[in-house]
Amino acid sequence: MTLLQLEQAVEQAFAAGAAAIGDSFAMDAFLALRSALEKGEVRAAEPSSSSPTGWRVNAWVKRGILLGFRLGSLREAPSEGLSFVDKHTYPARHFAASDGIRIVPGGSSVRAGAYLAPGVVCMPPMYVNAGAWVDEGAMVDSHALVGSCAQVGKRVHLSAAAQIGGVLEPVNASPVIIEDDALVGGNSGVYEGTIVRKGAVLAAGTILTRGTPVFDLVRGEVLRATAELPLIIPQNAVVVPGSRAVAAGKGHANAREWGLSLYAPVIVKYRDDKTDLSTTLEDLLR
Repeated sequence: MTLLQLEQAVEQAFAAGAAAIGDSFAMDAFLALRSALEKGEVRAAEPSSSSPTGWRVNAWVKRGILLGFRLGSLREAPSEGLSFVDKHTYPARHFAASDGIRIVPGGSSVRAGAYLAPGVVCMPPMYVNAGAWVDEGAMVDSHALVGSCAQVGKRVHLSAAAQIGGVLEPVNASPVIIEDDALVGGNSGVYEGTIVRKGAVLAAGTILTRGTPVFDLVRGEVLRATAELPLIIPQNAVVVPGSRAVAAGKGHANAREWGLSLYAPVIVKYRDDKTDLSTTLEDLLR
């Protein structure tokens, strides 16, 4: 089946709605898509020079992932001493040494329909959801989450407890994208379609959402999402958690008296060409 034929089959099965349940054509289309996702032949979003963000969402792929949930029925998953019940269309993935992926023992799980490239390292416990893409040399550290359809680039380090949010609906919505060589610090969260450009660094505890303004001390700008574009962290930016005083609103007088402030991520510097990719976050923040 060609890629065009696969897209047409997925769209036809998805359009059938509830009538697709129990239909062998729809199941074959979904299974072919799931296999293509795991092989890295298709992805929920991909680089595109013609897009304002540099990325194009493949809405038909997201519809195909949703189709899998529609077609699936609850089944008990085989396990040793543990009980799992989930849609049978999305079992846990199994890997072989020939895949070149390290899945360190200790409670990690990668759902069917997720792509992990050779050289990826998964430290326990971690989780990668269906439709996600994790590229070569990336590390998904302990307690880290890669949500559905999230795109993680080459040599990215998702530190312990980092949360990369997923999005399936609306199907044309951009997923969270972490580009090549970025570093996401421990206990950070990137949500709602935020794009973290190549080489950027998020210090531990940084939270980025569509509604989060980011204050760039270097360039004197405030970065925000718009109706057309998500929040975009610039290439090589180093972002740390900061705060700003509450200076407006009905209770601002009390806020000043109480010394209250609001969370505000701040770009404190930019990595330059002399910064080695192996440099630690602590070194960058000195």
